[in-house]
Amino acid sequence: MINLNRLECFVAIVDSGSFTRAAETLGLTKAMVSVQLKKLEAELGIALITRTTRRLALTEVGEQFYQDCVRVMREAEAAVDSARAGHAALTGVLRLTSTAEYGAHFLIPALAVFGQQHEQLRIEFAAAAPLADLASGRFDVAIRLGQLGDSAHRATRIGSFRVLAVASPTYLTRQTRPRSAEELESLDWVVHAGFHGALVWSEVAAPSRQHSVTLGGRHQADSADAVLSFALAHCGAALLPDWLIQHQLARGELVEILPGYGLPEQGIYAVFPHTHHVPAKVRQFIDFLRASVTPPGVLPH
Repeated sequence: MINLNRLECFVAIVDSGSFTRAAETLGLTKAMVSVQLKKLEAELGIALITRTTRRLALTEVGEQFYQDCVRVMREAEAAVDSARAGHAALTGVLRLTSTAEYGAHFLIPALAVFGQQHEQLRIEFAAAAPLADLASGRFDVAIRLGQLGDSAHRATRIGSFRVLAVASPTYLTRQTRPRSAEELESLDWVVHAGFHGALVWSEVAAPSRQHSVTLGGRHQADSADAVLSFALAHCGAALLPDWLIQHQLARGELVEILPGYGLPEQGIYAVFPHTHHVPAKVRQFIDFLRASVTPPGVLPH
């Protein structure tokens, strides 16, 4: 039977990119890490890593074996964690990812409180692309916003939010204010680079009445924070999530353009690897986060 310590050494080498950094991570000597890899390759009868003077690279077989090892290590950690549940404090590392904006505005404050409640748990947050791979990033949980596509991972809905059409009062003094969804096309929009094609708006008073609208404008940005900055600089109208602009709306820096029409409600999901045992740190954080979402999409400070 393969020694799990050797799998751990192999994964550490791949994650760190060097024998030296892997040894530092594991608290071993570089020679011990090298020996563990050699024994693992000998037991398997295959080369997992090619070594050059400048870098390490996974072989084709090694790439697949790495993904399998990550899964095995997760399962082993979760099994031990499950056995200890209710009898020990949360320990180890809780590694999360989400968009930079949602992380900065809500997840990090939530993680700070969760970390204070579990002082033996180390917490890591990484801002990543919306569909960052959990396995390659070794993430325990990804918080994803919007509509989920098909995935091999497990997911649970923890809240929801609305996308609002807003603009600064100064910008709206220069425009004829829209009275219908179709008239939204007359505005100059600050466009998010991730939004393409027509959007379907529903009338609040009659949700079955829907309108397809295509928005365009002179300004474009690749993040919600950048779109918000353009909108606050009176450059145009913008579509922004309610959790991001609650303070600007309250202060009157932005106003909702057409409150009688709305876009489909969006979900907030915790996505995590599909393992037989869900680690206690993952279960407890998801429960904590779900309890913290008050009202939809807004975490208390």
